[in-house]
Amino acid sequence: MHSPVSILQQYWHYNEFRPLQEDIVRSVIDGTDTLALLPTGGGKSVCFQVPAMMRDGVCLVVTPLIALMRDQVDQLRRRGILAEAIHTGMSRSQIDVLLNNAIYGGIKFLYLSPERLRTELFIERVKQMKVGLIAVDEAHCISQWGYDFRPPYLQISLLRDIKPDVPVIALTASATDVVQQDIMDKLAFRGKRVFRKSFARDNLSFVVRKTENKEKKLLEILQKVKGSAIVYVRSRKTTQSIATLLNRRGVSASYYHAGLTFEQRTTRQDEWISNKTRVMVATNAFGMGIDKPDVRVVIHLDLPENLEAYYQEAGRAGRDGLRCFAVILYQDADISNIQTKVNQSLPSIDTLKKTYQALANYYQLATGSAQGESFSFDINDFAERFKFHPLETYNALKKLEEEGLIQFNESFYSPSLLFFNLDHHALYQFQVANAKFDEPVKTLLRLYGGELFAGFVKISESVIARALTIPEKEVVRTLKHLDELKVVSYQPVRDTPQLTFVMARQDAENLPLDVKRIEARKQLILSKLAAIVSYTTSTHQCRMLLIQDYFNEVSDRECKICDVCISKRKESNPAQYALIKEKIIQSLSTGALAVESLQDAINPRDEELFVDVVRDLVDEGMLQYDASWRLKLNH
Repeated sequence: MHSPVSILQQYWHYNEFRPLQEDIVRSVIDGTDTLALLPTGGGKSVCFQVPAMMRDGVCLVVTPLIALMRDQVDQLRRRGILAEAIHTGMSRSQIDVLLNNAIYGGIKFLYLSPERLRTELFIERVKQMKVGLIAVDEAHCISQWGYDFRPPYLQISLLRDIKPDVPVIALTASATDVVQQDIMDKLAFRGKRVFRKSFARDNLSFVVRKTENKEKKLLEILQKVKGSAIVYVRSRKTTQSIATLLNRRGVSASYYHAGLTFEQRTTRQDEWISNKTRVMVATNAFGMGIDKPDVRVVIHLDLPENLEAYYQEAGRAGRDGLRCFAVILYQDADISNIQTKVNQSLPSIDTLKKTYQALANYYQLATGSAQGESFSFDINDFAERFKFHPLETYNALKKLEEEGLIQFNESFYSPSLLFFNLDHHALYQFQVANAKFDEPVKTLLRLYGGELFAGFVKISESVIARALTIPEKEVVRTLKHLDELKVVSYQPVRDTPQLTFVMARQDAENLPLDVKRIEARKQLILSKLAAIVSYTTSTHQCRMLLIQDYFNEVSDRECKICDVCISKRKESNPAQYALIKEKIIQSLSTGALAVESLQDAINPRDEELFVDVVRDLVDEGMLQYDASWRLKLNH
């Protein structure tokens, strides 16, 4: 029998597990319900994928992130492992084919969003499935005390009722003790097997800088810290303006947000991953599931809304174990701005009802209809038609999503898909009887083969058009005609935001809203906001200890590399600080030097203190950067 390490070597080409991974893997192989807390980049997917390969049956993976779902499915396929995903925007026939393949052994990993668990189609099919493991990713979403609670996650307990003997592994990057307990209760854990890696990151320096000129400070940081970077901002418009600023100042940058097309997002992400672009300026739509080990700095120009989200985003730096930085740049106004924004994100019950009724009118849906159906959605058109404010509408949609009524995907993309409804014999008879379709059908079979009979296959209308030497529009018309004749199931490409009615259309005046929970969530969100504000404004306690304390991890070991620790060291060693300052001024008296050249010239014993002295002298105006980003004395 294969061992966990041999599976890891065969499919992932690693010779050994990272710390804690093997313990988690063996716990799952033994059939024990397991909760794994690993920080961002800690290798969570391996913890369920390796044991799933060693257990008979399908591994059901529940995750709310479509982008992450697709990324993992693609990675598994490249390793020769059968994997599929069921997500928002798929037709009933697509889901039907996938579930059939899972029942009859054609799939090893089946990824699905939690909303799918409540559908009758899925429930009936999963009863017939041989399931070896249930993996719940982003497991904090199941807890009402977590920062990203999603009621559809509560449906996961249905799987435990249907498959009571199948072990569960729940995975998350960040969870307090209360959230951990809630996860295990909601998933009906048999026993409490928890593996938790320390939240401390020895290579990650947390820094907060209060500044009246964030753009100038951003440029200084990118000059001092070489290598790949992520800059997080709150608005789509700001992503573009900051990227433009950086490019004008000679820093290669691109921008990313959910409003870009799929091709734009993919191209920009690929160029950044391959280091063709140094800096990615993005909203929080960027980063989830991206495996880039050499990010040297993550900078937040806007305050994040809570410490959980900040820790995950900051944790995208330094996955290679080398020195890296997580920086927050803020002004006093940012505190009041984030407080205002969070309060705006908590719409009233009346606003929720009005927005929901408007959605029903927008799509002309009768009460009781549209369960599981997806629609293209233009939020600006919707807001304009019903005289709503776009931001208020967005916040109401997210709250309706949190309540399990709808699902709103801003960055949805689905390529064109095709499946033959007829078997080989029936298809041949159709071709004989309908000569005008004979050549298109033959071309499809030549290009995409027998897989068209087994499941939905990604197709390219432009490739088919070239093969048939006809316009692409005619290919689309032909495929739609074949779809109407029930010969094929054809889904054209979609690249617009999608809105899905998770529950059948409700009477807006009697929406099934949990008012008490909504109020409790409001108070929780406000308390989490207070925690990130406290973290940002604190100047006396090690930042890593603040984070560990927030996650209920007891430690008294200061990190020695955050801005607070360095400041303390500077204050406790004024003689060394003064000596470095004197040497810097002396070295620059003969001319400007790059930071690296200045450091080589001085060769300080304490490199962190050197960086801090340089920063202080720049802040005080004694030093400045010239056009080539060399330091010089400011006479």
